[in-house]
Amino acid sequence: MRNLKRIQESTLKFEGISAIAYDLEDLVIAFGPSHASPSITLKRLGRSATSVEDASTIASWDATSDDYILDIHCFPDAQIISVILAGGDIITVKQDAAEDQIEILGSVDAGIAAVAWSPDEELVAIATKAETLLFMTRDFDLVSDATFSLDDIKVSDHVSVGWGKKETQFKGRGVAKTLRDPTMPEHVDEGSIDVKDDLSVTLSWRGDGQYLATNSVIESEPRRRMIRVFSREGVLESVSEPVNGLESALSWRPSGQTIAGVRKVGSSVDVVLFERNGLRHGEFSLRLSPDQVDVVGKNTQLSWNQDSSVLAVVLADRVQLWTTGNYHWYLKQEIQASHKACQPQVAWHPEHPLQLSVFDHGELVRQRYTTAVARGPVIAPHDHGLVAVIDGTDLKITPLRTANIPPPMAQDEIKLPDCANDVAFDQDEDETLVQVLFANGSTSSWKYVHSTKHTDRATAVSNGTRDAVTNGDNISALELHYHAEETLPHGLGEVSLSESGLLQVAGLANIRVPGVTSYIATDLYLIFTTSNHLLKFIHLSEEGELQIPLDEPEKDERCRSIERGAKIVTVMPSAYSLVLQMPRGNLETIYPRALILTGIRQAIGGRQYKKAFSICRAHRVDMNILHDYAPDQFMENIPLFLKQIKNPAHVDLFLSSLSDEDVTQTIYKETLQQQDSQPTTNGHFSKDRKPGTSAVASLSKVNGICEAFHNVLRQQKTPSLQNIITAHVCKNPPDLEAGLALISDLRRAEDQDHLEQAVEHISFLSDVNQLYDTALGLYDLEVTLLVAQQSQKDPREYLPYLQKLQDMPDMRRQYTIDDDLRRYEKALSHLHALGDFVGLKKYMVKHDLYTAAMELFRYDAGRLGEIILLQAEYFSSRNRYAEAGVAYEYVQEYTSAYEAYRSAGMWRECLSSAALVPISEEVMSSLAYDVASNLEEAKDFSAAATVQLDYMKDLAAAMRLLCRGFQFSEALRLAALHRKQELLPSILDPGLIEASATMTEMLAEMKSQLRAQAPRLQELRQKKAEDPMAFLDGADGGDDDIPDNLSLAPTNASTTGTFMTRYTNQSTGTLATNATRKTSKNKRREERKRARGKKGTVYEEEYLVNSITRLVERLNDTSADISRLIDGLLRRAMRERALAVDKAMVDVVEACRGSLNETFASGMPSSGSEDQHGEVRPQGGQGVLWDALVSSGHGRSAPVLKAYQQSSLLV
Repeated sequence: MRNLKRIQESTLKFEGISAIAYDLEDLVIAFGPSHASPSITLKRLGRSATSVEDASTIASWDATSDDYILDIHCFPDAQIISVILAGGDIITVKQDAAEDQIEILGSVDAGIAAVAWSPDEELVAIATKAETLLFMTRDFDLVSDATFSLDDIKVSDHVSVGWGKKETQFKGRGVAKTLRDPTMPEHVDEGSIDVKDDLSVTLSWRGDGQYLATNSVIESEPRRRMIRVFSREGVLESVSEPVNGLESALSWRPSGQTIAGVRKVGSSVDVVLFERNGLRHGEFSLRLSPDQVDVVGKNTQLSWNQDSSVLAVVLADRVQLWTTGNYHWYLKQEIQASHKACQPQVAWHPEHPLQLSVFDHGELVRQRYTTAVARGPVIAPHDHGLVAVIDGTDLKITPLRTANIPPPMAQDEIKLPDCANDVAFDQDEDETLVQVLFANGSTSSWKYVHSTKHTDRATAVSNGTRDAVTNGDNISALELHYHAEETLPHGLGEVSLSESGLLQVAGLANIRVPGVTSYIATDLYLIFTTSNHLLKFIHLSEEGELQIPLDEPEKDERCRSIERGAKIVTVMPSAYSLVLQMPRGNLETIYPRALILTGIRQAIGGRQYKKAFSICRAHRVDMNILHDYAPDQFMENIPLFLKQIKNPAHVDLFLSSLSDEDVTQTIYKETLQQQDSQPTTNGHFSKDRKPGTSAVASLSKVNGICEAFHNVLRQQKTPSLQNIITAHVCKNPPDLEAGLALISDLRRAEDQDHLEQAVEHISFLSDVNQLYDTALGLYDLEVTLLVAQQSQKDPREYLPYLQKLQDMPDMRRQYTIDDDLRRYEKALSHLHALGDFVGLKKYMVKHDLYTAAMELFRYDAGRLGEIILLQAEYFSSRNRYAEAGVAYEYVQEYTSAYEAYRSAGMWRECLSSAALVPISEEVMSSLAYDVASNLEEAKDFSAAATVQLDYMKDLAAAMRLLCRGFQFSEALRLAALHRKQELLPSILDPGLIEASATMTEMLAEMKSQLRAQAPRLQELRQKKAEDPMAFLDGADGGDDDIPDNLSLAPTNASTTGTFMTRYTNQSTGTLATNATRKTSKNKRREERKRARGKKGTVYEEEYLVNSITRLVERLNDTSADISRLIDGLLRRAMRERALAVDKAMVDVVEACRGSLNETFASGMPSSGSEDQHGEVRPQGGQGVLWDALVSSGHGRSAPVLKAYQQSSLLV
């Protein structure tokens, strides 16, 4: 669908040009030799040269007048120009040499017939007039040679399977009955040549420089032309099959697929394509008339451009540029020579594929092309998708919106009087003007009328000269002929695409997108494709800033994945479609989400809900956008919505698609933002758009919309019963009861037709089983029967059941239904209404309905007590003794209450309830003894002492318990209160001595632990700092305690990860394929090893850190007991013991403070799922090791050490 558009052209008048060559961006032009001037002159023409005077002379030397230049080649790296003459001389010209600038390196005595340099410029192939082929280096040293002979024909034994040949095609049943070998063609070419053949030799290299093709005449019988394929080493690989009328033209496609040649047979001139093995691979006609064959078609030459996209066919008085697509060859451009008597020559630029120079003896034309689509308007309502394709004298026009016809076909083909070079469209109301620029400079106009849905065929309007159309009022193809930029709307500047794929907008520095393959601009979007196979949209707005979307097709509506190599043909915004052309030539129409959502938002903004709904329905867009984009506007215009969308099925579709998700904040989030960050409707602020707010804020979104629809439908003169039911059922949760109530009303009204439709509709929308249960719960057996008939239930099951219910009294029926539906609380209320208290108690106990039962009998104290007693028994059976005790006490069952409290460990409630039974003193003493023993076992010494004193009157036992709990002050107070001073030396003093000894021993153990663990921890960390790998590999414990998931085998591979990486099988790359999957068994084994923290293992450091942490926490817990102990010792005049305990405490506190500073220093990573290297915590047994390595780091927070306040009597 792309044409070649000329974007740059310059013409210079030179006389006597014989050859040209590109030297980077400059041209080197050779003049002579000729009979008038037997000398050769080389001139350089700069890229920006505009006149003949701008050419500078490089060198000039004398030559024979009957000689001519076969080849001229430039070496920019060495500043050397190679000139090879037909007489055999090989000359080099040094551009930067002051002396010896011209040097004749050698000469071929027999003369030279053809020359071709390899693409890498390392070899040159020279065909001599003595039927030999020479391969030389860049310095013209002979590498190999070959001789053309008749025996070369035997190299290839061609076998043709006749692909596409006439003789292998099906011709009908009658022809198939003839006795003929179908594998043998009806006609076999002998390879005969035309009598006017110039007998010249041509050479052509493949694009990679590995093979060379030659085209020459062999003296066989009959005389024929043959293409030989040689390897780079000069070995003959294959020869071509015989082709009648084959001429000397030869050009190997740089991509290496085919070799192009020319044949002339009768009144036709064709380009014939060969494979490397010499077999034919298709052909196409140059479409010359019989009168032109002998005049224009003589001595035809071929030349491929650098990227194999364009084939230049050089005829006698013109140059044609051909392209191919979808197995069809298109004539895109025709360049006519200024001198009809002199055949032009072509030279392609070696780096810019669409830049070439055409010259003859009197003129040099430099041209630059680009590929562009000739498309019609893309602004609605004239976006008919008109695309014009140039194919010589045929102009193929297709309105892609009406008919997506792939090339080379078209809906309309205009037969032109001459070859077209360019075409353009202009819109005038309902008419589209098509203007064509021909190769001779004249123009013609056609028009299309779009008054009907289908586009009419084009009709001619006028024919004119170049000046006539240029001065007209309409846009002509000539005016577009020299413009490669496109102006964006809203005054945003001009957009252009460079040859390297850089898309940029003039004046906007942030819009520079590399890797762009095609683009198109509409009034709302700048659309382009990238080399990453993405289609992107940039919003065009007067106020908004142009933003390039990220490569996130799954998140952003402005980005979409497309097929590899696809390019934009045209866009039709009003149809929300865009046409892409694939590399193979076929067309694909897509509907990008950005265009669709733009149409939906515009329709909602204009309150065109039918249009917006149709777009959503056609393109599978979530219907929630109709509400979410402008919620307040939608709620206000529900009557308008129903008026526009009259089809009840469409209203049902909308209601059934509703969800509580705000799609404008998730999947359809607005991507165009104004400068004040307010959402817009394609560049225009929508006053009704308030994200996150809605007129149904008090309800859920779905329920609010359904309720609003229900209210509006109820007010209509002829409400749609179907839509009303849908509004009920589509609520969240579905309001099936309201829908069934509506059906029940229809049943009572005996509206049989609407009743059946309503039942069928509600059964379709909801789960029939749930609907059956809901109908049954309404106690309307007739509606339940109607619903059951719509389900898959067996009538033999539900009919007897419904009949049984029908025979029951009303209240018993309701109880039975609620019990079957597991609505136990409602069933319990029905039993209460029936007055069946015994059955109610059984039902309550069975279904644990104590709270509901107590609510029913809250004013009946007697029965309420029975219910609470049953609940107390329930709590006891579930080991909920505290609640059971309260319940028993509520009904004054104190015996059961104190037993429940006793089991719950609530000693105060237990003893108080036991006293209310009442029980005897002996039983009370026994109970108190048991309670005190339990409290002493639980180390609640204060509570045990209270029980001993209050209930057992044992002061001595109470004081002993208080001393064990370090409550020495309370023990001393009780002795003084009860005038029992004699108990102080016998009970209190021994308790103080025992406690001081125990505490001194514990503090000594703490001090010893710190002295052992702190140095060991420092030693481990020092080894790790010096060499982490050696420390972990050569642990003191040997290899026996190394985790099973670690591999300590040496390896020659180097890694850049941390020591954690090595020991968790994690790396900066991917995991090894032979990594062992860690099971839960391995994880438990690693956890046991970690908990032991055995010396010499990788877990030892973490174990030591945790041990010191626990020591500090234990010291903090005993600090208060030590203070009370010292006070008690001092009050009993035991100063020496108090000093010993105090000193031990101070020593341990100081040792802990020093150890904390060393153990929990800062500087290493804290624990977490990811460390400073970005490594992620593994799973299984590896995760256990990871946690151990991380938790042993210095960055772990240190525990708080409480301050110890010494007694002022000891300081």
